[in-house]
Amino acid sequence: MSLLTGTMLTFTSCSEENVTTTGALPYQSSFQRDADGWVAGLTDYGTAQESIMEFKSAWKGLPAPLDTTRKSIMIESMNRSDDAFMFIKKKVTGLTPNTDYSLIFDIELASKYPSNSIGIGGSPGGSVFLKVGASSVEPVKVLKDDFYTINIDKGSQNNDGKDAIRIGDIGTGDSDEVYKLITRSNQATPFNTRTNAQGELWLIVGTDSGFEGLTTLYYSKITVTPKTTM
Repeated sequence: MSLLTGTMLTFTSCSEENVTTTGALPYQSSFQRDADGWVAGLTDYGTAQESIMEFKSAWKGLPAPLDTTRKSIMIESMNRSDDAFMFIKKKVTGLTPNTDYSLIFDIELASKYPSNSIGIGGSPGGSVFLKVGASSVEPVKVLKDDFYTINIDKGSQNNDGKDAIRIGDIGTGDSDEVYKLITRSNQATPFNTRTNAQGELWLIVGTDSGFEGLTTLYYSKITVTPKTTM
């Protein structure tokens, strides 16, 4: 994973070597003190494209015209591969080992991309799909046949996978390209997962993009609540 300096603050609390954890669930963070242990990553592109993906992440204030004193996790990249998956992940501990959990994710993020906008390969808003999920193993970027992919099943673009499901897109619903806060949830379709023998889960939130351009998002609040213990 690559974590670069933002224009305001460096995402230092989220280096691969310093991943912090959270005990048990429910979990919520609005990132006001720090990045709360979330680590950013990018997959689904070829090695030949690595230098032109323009991947960046930072803990910083929301963009104008929003309240810039509110902190968030900014993440951005160019989608040179027409399939880039841009994500953040976090380890949760203190759960019951080898146990099924049914999770509700509530995500608040700042986006500026109109839902029905037109772009190369797809809509900057409607063709960038927001996904959430969890895995008993750490999601990591892996190299296979000169292509960077991920070691969990997140599905492809608007399709669900075993370890992540789509909960909407990043379209704002407006016609103007201006940042606004949007919310997405899987309240109607809880995500089912299972902890490992140590009572751990890796949470993941990301975007699977069909838009071949630059996407810059700001995650401002993440809440994960167990609906039931199965």
